[in-house]
Amino acid sequence: MEVFPTAFDLEIDRLDMNSDKWSKYPQEIIPMWVADMDFDSPDCIKAALKRRVDEGVYGYTHVSNALESAIQSHLMSHYGWQVSASSLVHLPGLVCALHLSVRAFSNQGDGVIVPGPVYYHLTKAPLLADRELINVDMVLQEDRWVPDMTMFEAACAKSNSKMILLCNPHNPGGTVYRKEELLAMHALAEKYNLLVVSDEIHCDLILDDLSHVPFASLNKEAANRTITLMAPSKTFNVAGLGYAFAVIENVTIKKAFNKEKNGLVPFPNMLGLTAATAAYEEGQEWHQALLKYLVGNRDFLQQYLASTPLKMSHLPATYLAWIDVSALQLSDPYTFFLEAGIGVSDGKDFGNSNYLRLNFGCPRSRLEEAVKRIEKALKKVQ
Repeated sequence: MEVFPTAFDLEIDRLDMNSDKWSKYPQEIIPMWVADMDFDSPDCIKAALKRRVDEGVYGYTHVSNALESAIQSHLMSHYGWQVSASSLVHLPGLVCALHLSVRAFSNQGDGVIVPGPVYYHLTKAPLLADRELINVDMVLQEDRWVPDMTMFEAACAKSNSKMILLCNPHNPGGTVYRKEELLAMHALAEKYNLLVVSDEIHCDLILDDLSHVPFASLNKEAANRTITLMAPSKTFNVAGLGYAFAVIENVTIKKAFNKEKNGLVPFPNMLGLTAATAAYEEGQEWHQALLKYLVGNRDFLQQYLASTPLKMSHLPATYLAWIDVSALQLSDPYTFFLEAGIGVSDGKDFGNSNYLRLNFGCPRSRLEEAVKRIEKALKKVQ
């Protein structure tokens, strides 16, 4: 049996792994930007991949009944959400599904509603397709980032609005939407007949004692107008293996989605299918240990930041801290942190240049070193 804390504390040298995360900056910079953790993969995934590689033949493949059953069991056991295997659409990643959904279910000039700041592909998808991006501000209420519902309803009421792109748990900010909040959004989607595309890729990374509610699980009507996007990639750190899935319970919507996908979006990677099956069938013990480790990292970072001018609202989900650096009055916060030796994500890419996003999905020793560098840099501007 794995001794998980030791596994998470292990510093793995990724410099020679062709890692996007570790190739972006010079070697002296700690990369803490893209949503890619620095932890060793679960033994169950490594063993499953080795078995598949050892078979020696890597021809065309298809999705196994075992994977579909594992996904169904996972959704039921974690969220009480019963879905049929026929509602699953298998994908090589989640980003392509965001862009595909916008193109399949709206036309040039149509409005796409996106609460933000948010993961930038939710805003890029409408813009690259010549749709109108209708931004809805996320505001802090009781230390939680939530959409301004007055703006949200005004956006839904626009005559050209066709769809809502939702991120739940929200990235960045980590909001886990409450059922009543989702019901309020659904009521507007129903009133104005809007499709909902719900990016729920971080749903298995909830750090507090909270329950994730899939938008489509709210009721039958919500299921009928929702495309839910999920993947094991963030939770089990297997993004490089290329697998995600959509749950589309409306047969007409699923047919249109698949028509748009056909010939343009490749089939998922064989090893991605293998890793996903192992993750959902055997990865729960590792998953629970991961969450405990991430809670420790989050609390360590938040406790430190509380003693500085930097502000971080409570983060109930994800391993991506959303840090307000406006008190420093910097002209370029991203470069300031880079010169301090830390490569974070620039807040302007998500919609607010007063913020930075920092990935704490790493061994504690690396996070401690990052904090030391932040502390040293802050002394120069205080």
